[in-house]
Amino acid sequence: MKRWQKVVGGVLVLVVALGALAYTFRTDLILWGVKNRDLPDIAAQTPDINWEQGPAQAERPIEERPPNVILILADDLGINDISAFGGGVADGLVPTPNIDRIAAEGVNFTNGYAGNATCAPSRAMLMTGRYATSTGYEFTPTPAGMGRVVNMVSGDIRPDLPSGNYDPDKDAQRPEYESQGLPSEEITLAEMLKPAGYHSIHIGKWHMGVSPELDPLGQGFDETLTMSEGLYLPEDDPNVVNAKVDFDPIDRFLWASQRFAGTFNRSEPFAPGGYLTDWWTQESLEAIEANKNRPFFMYVGHWAPHTPLQATKADYEAVGNIKPHRLRVYAAMIRALDRSVGQILDKLEEEGIADNTVVIFSSDNGGAGYIGLPEVNAPYRGWKLTLFEGGVRVPYMMRWPAGIPAGHTVEQPATHIDIFRTIASMTGAQLPDRAIDGVDLLPVATGSGPIERADDAIYWQSGSYWAVRAGDWKFQIDQHQGKSWLFNLADDPTEQVNLVDQEPQMAERLLGLLNAHHKDRKLLYPSTTLMPAMVDKSLAEEYEEGDELIYWPN
Repeated sequence: MKRWQKVVGGVLVLVVALGALAYTFRTDLILWGVKNRDLPDIAAQTPDINWEQGPAQAERPIEERPPNVILILADDLGINDISAFGGGVADGLVPTPNIDRIAAEGVNFTNGYAGNATCAPSRAMLMTGRYATSTGYEFTPTPAGMGRVVNMVSGDIRPDLPSGNYDPDKDAQRPEYESQGLPSEEITLAEMLKPAGYHSIHIGKWHMGVSPELDPLGQGFDETLTMSEGLYLPEDDPNVVNAKVDFDPIDRFLWASQRFAGTFNRSEPFAPGGYLTDWWTQESLEAIEANKNRPFFMYVGHWAPHTPLQATKADYEAVGNIKPHRLRVYAAMIRALDRSVGQILDKLEEEGIADNTVVIFSSDNGGAGYIGLPEVNAPYRGWKLTLFEGGVRVPYMMRWPAGIPAGHTVEQPATHIDIFRTIASMTGAQLPDRAIDGVDLLPVATGSGPIERADDAIYWQSGSYWAVRAGDWKFQIDQHQGKSWLFNLADDPTEQVNLVDQEPQMAERLLGLLNAHHKDRKLLYPSTTLMPAMVDKSLAEEYEEGDELIYWPN
């Protein structure tokens, strides 16, 4: 063999070997590339947050003004994380007395529902009172190619699960990430309240668009302290305790891609002034102080307890020796969230404006199965990314001492889209000239009348996966699998017995409602990924043939 042939042969062998090695470690290489991509700098110095100061003296006493409104939204909070619902994180070891206080001093909707089983579209429904079929905003924004990366990483680290699907052609049809959001022509709560004289403040997560026409300022808020990255503290901060969830591809992606940063009124990114939950709370108190003499609307979009799981060392020590480690970190995050609510309630009392301030608390969707904590949504089946009760049933409570009697419980189903019309009713703000899908909850909250909605129906959807609750009946259809579920929630609130074969007429009726709901469906852009989600197992458990699955489009 000639020398050049030997050289070429050796190079080919080396290329094949390197290719095989790269394929073997492709997940690590992909995440390394994500972590080391070119990114804008983050200013190390936290600037002073100078909230616009309202009048030094109120023109009218607080009881003669329209009520202030504070909307506090948790992220991925499980229904069983709240002790008011009889449970509490870590078998009740970490109670939530401050969140419970809203329910005790106001109204607790015990059948409260999120707008969707994932964050962004649920937030849009809350902010507009309109279904995704009306706004077209149906899927959570993702950067180009993220679906491909998550699908590939998932296949590598979770080969036990059925494969998902990524469609590059549909991904090419999406607008750039910054422009994926709630359309600017939609009317938000802030825009509705502005003509009524309200000053509107956003603090925390937004997730409904990044471009100037779609960010909080573009959607009617006067000020915004916005989360721009996903860490609660730097990973190596001396005051943080981290819990990585290696069996979850999304968690792996977050740790590789996210940093510690925020912005104020479209400033350049800077390092926040402390652990996000606590810092946002402190700034919320400063904003209340600045606006106590005029009507204000404040939307506090907490990141907690969404992954990545990070707690302060102080909270981690305070919750005690809970096992496993990730549950202890999660419990510490819930403790911080509950403390935040308590500090906001106390500040309202301190400023003498508590009686005429509406405080609403909820979560954008149910607890996530991918954190591997099986009790967060107990006793309900399913998780975030499913339309079973565990994915969409959420804490839903409001307090308004001047307008709502204390200790009132409502069992009729209420959903996020109802908040828009309810706030309009409370404040006297004029509804926008368009269809509002939600109903006014004030009559049922005060005990003066029931909830009345067309067909007694609440709808959810993501791509080819739909659900409806009408009265006590709930129907789901996963069109990718060609599978349906029908449950009578009066007899079977935890969705154990699928009655789709025993009650074909009811299944047909509810499918008819879903088809009618989607008749004039608006869709801004298609889904690009289809990911399997186990219904009865957290992601910490292995998938076995025959386990119940849904396929979640995004």
